[in-house]
Amino acid sequence: MSGPWPKEGLQLVGDAVLVAVASGASEASVLARRCVVALGQRDWEGDVELAAALSAAVGDGPTPMLRPVPVDLEELASVLEGDPVRGGGRIDLRNGEVWHHSVFNDFTDDDEEEDDDEDDSPWLWVDAQGSREGYRDMELFIDTVDDRTLADRLSIAIAGRGAFRRFKDVIADDPAAAERWYTLSEDRLRGRARAWLAAQGYTPTRALRP
Repeated sequence: MSGPWPKEGLQLVGDAVLVAVASGASEASVLARRCVVALGQRDWEGDVELAAALSAAVGDGPTPMLRPVPVDLEELASVLEGDPVRGGGRIDLRNGEVWHHSVFNDFTDDDEEEDDDEDDSPWLWVDAQGSREGYRDMELFIDTVDDRTLADRLSIAIAGRGAFRRFKDVIADDPAAAERWYTLSEDRLRGRARAWLAAQGYTPTRALRP
């Protein structure tokens, strides 16, 4: 992986490098150390946690004192970014499976609900935090757009209700910008999910599977 890495995709790059390190790929350690530096320079949410995991993987730092869980960060992010009133969900700590609150309720009974407060509960509750951070992602992206006409159109699109839908409609007119936006959005979602998980005392291991 030569040349500069896209700043907006370092969470995705870092997870790929973790897989490479775990599989013993040639030059993986070099890439991991390079990624650690890039993450430190960028310093978005979740970057500190990913950098620590990379450093530990190549023996440059201590293993984070976090309990491993094979959770999919994209699935976790979909719950975290949901409606605070009707959203939320749980992670099954035994297998990393993510359950949205509405689906979980369909498959549980009162006895299981009573067990949730036990210290050895296999479930980790996830409170939905709403779309505020996603809105900030759009603002951040607009600030990086060199095409002022496109930037102005996007700024107008995110004003008021329906901002996300209008933003997607406008960005679709520029395939190159759309690709960069979706990379940035996924990266930031992944970073926030990783940071949230670390705050609960866990680290994702699904990305470590070669």
